[in-house]
Order: sequence, then C-alpha cells, then structure tokens
Amino acid sequence: MKESPRCDSCTRFTVCTHRSDFFILSGRKKEKRLSDIQSEMSACLRPSLLPAPPPAPTWRSSLLFGVSSFSRKLITRASSTTSTTTMSDAAARELKEGIAEFYDESSSLWEDIWGDHMHHGFYEPDSSVSVSDHRAAQVRMIEETLRFAGVSEDPTKRPKNVVDVGCGIGGSSRYLAKKFGAKCQGITLSPVQAQRANALAAARGLADKVSFQVGDALQQPFPDGQFDLVWSMESGEHMPDKSKFVSELARVTAPAGTIIIVTWCHRDLAPSEESLQPWEQELLKKICDAYYLPAWCSTADYVKLLQSLSLEDIKAEDWSQNVAPFWPAVIHSALTWKGFTSLLRTEIFTGRKVLLCNHIEEDFPNALSGS
Repeated sequence: MKESPRCDSCTRFTVCTHRSDFFILSGRKKEKRLSDIQSEMSACLRPSLLPAPPPAPTWRSSLLFGVSSFSRKLITRASSTTSTTTMSDAAARELKEGIAEFYDESSSLWEDIWGDHMHHGFYEPDSSVSVSDHRAAQVRMIEETLRFAGVSEDPTKRPKNVVDVGCGIGGSSRYLAKKFGAKCQGITLSPVQAQRANALAAARGLADKVSFQVGDALQQPFPDGQFDLVWSMESGEHMPDKSKFVSELARVTAPAGTIIIVTWCHRDLAPSEESLQPWEQELLKKICDAYYLPAWCSTADYVKLLQSLSLEDIKAEDWSQNVAPFWPAVIHSALTWKGFTSLLRTEIFTGRKVLLCNHIEEDFPNALSGS
C-alpha cells in the first residue's frame, strides 16, 4: 500500500488527508403520536446497542442535518477506536479546561480580525477570494446551512426557540434571532466568550432575545424538548464523546424540531480499511494537540449516531470544496498589519499553531483531490 511521504500533504480544513470534507448533517424529530407510546416505552426498557463503527481517523468538513425523532434510545456501547469512546474523567476535565482557555485567549483576536462569526465562510468551489470577502462568506455559511436543512421562513413554521451549542461570541444566535424573531440561548465553555456575547447582544438591542452562559454541550443546562431548532456550528469536533453529544442535542429538541450539525470530520474508511494510515493519524494528532481536539470521527459515524436515536429525514453533504478558500484568507489576514499587531497581543496563535494553519492552507487542495 502506497504511503504518503509527508503527512502534512493531506491537511485540509476539516479533516485531513486523501478525503477531507466539510459536512453538514441535519435531521428532524418526529411528532409524538399516541399510537407510538407503547412501543416507545418498550424500547426504553431495552437499551439498544450502537453497532461499532469501523476504526477511524482522517478529516473532512461536514454539514450534518437531522430531524429529531420523539423516541430516544439509550446508547450503551460504542467502538473503542473512534471518538465516540468515553474519555476518563480526568482527561475529559483537562480537555474542557484546555478548550475554555484556548477560546478565552483567542476570541478577542478572532473578533478583532474576523468579526462576529467564529466559523468558516461558504464560497463557490475553486473561487479566488480576497480577505474582504470573508465576512459575507461567513453569513452565507449560515444561510446555506438553513437552506440545506429546509428551515422555513414562514411565520407560522419558522423556529421560535433556538439553542446555539458552542456559541462562540454569539454571532449565529444574534443572526438567527434577528432573522426569525426567535429566542436564542447559547452555551460555551469559555467564560470570556459568554460575557462578550451577552455584551454584544445588549449593545445591539437583542438582550431580550438572546442570552449566553457557560455550559457543557455534553450536559446541557436545559430541560428535555425545549428547542425547535438545535444549532451546532463547528463545535462537534471538540466533543470527546460524540454519542453523548448527539444524544444531548436530541434530548433538548422538541418533537418535530430540527437538529443541525456543521462539523469537521475525517474521511470515511474504505471497506477494506480498519483504520486511517499511520501518517494520517500522525497529522490528525498534530491538529488535535494544537487546537484541543479529541479523536475524530467520520460523517458515516455521525449518521449512524443520528439513526440510533430514530431521527427522521437525516441527510449529510460534503462542503469541503466550498470552505477551501477560507484558509488562505485566514493566513493572509494574519499577514496584515492589523493581524500582526493582534497576534502580538495573544499567545494562542504562536509557533506551531501558525505553522499548522499554514500547512492546512497549502495542503487542503491535495486532500480534496485525494492526492
């Protein structure tokens, strides 16, 4: 089997190596029918086993959309070779602290250079864009996500209660609140982000519509079935337990509500593969170590998790080509005077992180083409 001579030849935005994709997943939660009650109660008494997905590690950028179904199944087992595996309590605590510190230190830098939205932009494939295009592309990412998931703008059907899981400084929440007139609540591990998000909401006259708090996506501080739109824009890659992450999204979703996950994934394995190649795993480890990411999973793994929760209308789409122009813009923005002076004020994007970001810019096209 041919092995790549350099593991950094396969970096891309969301996943690494031969197939790197930016995916969106979406699904919807079924309305409860009285005829379902008996079968649902029976299902709850028999914990279902999630079939062990094949070993994983390489990455893509994925958009996942799922409609949450009413019946929920308890997931009691997952493959020990993917990121659905539960970390030790100590390791999970260390990861959470690292994520919080990372965003405490980097969010002001990101806002200073890029504005409200801490996620990729959406571009036409193979387009050449300037740094000035990035904010419009980030807003387009939100609009394309809503379009893909079929979120209605009809006043009688549009979302009224939204949760933003991994909210950053609240850009998506404020946008959705203004677009739909919805109530939005955001959670983040970063106290700095939550404070800044609330301040921006107040400054823009949205304090009565949106609010933010420190919260764990794996133990959300909300009751069951509270939200008709559950929004996760590029936060799933930080989750050490993907099955618990998806289960929590489904738990807080109202019947007939919509779950949207936009996330980084590794490539799907071929039928003959049991794991990623060693050089792919090595590259992913570099990215994980630099950005406080646990093990990766594939889009196929996410779809299986959504299916295990009886979601309806599950669909996924690869947007890697659409986010590829974003990384050159990130690098180029850091090379402006404003970017340079902002970098000097923070310790977070130094040394290996800047170098790794540069690798992603250079190698993303190779990964997309499968070279």
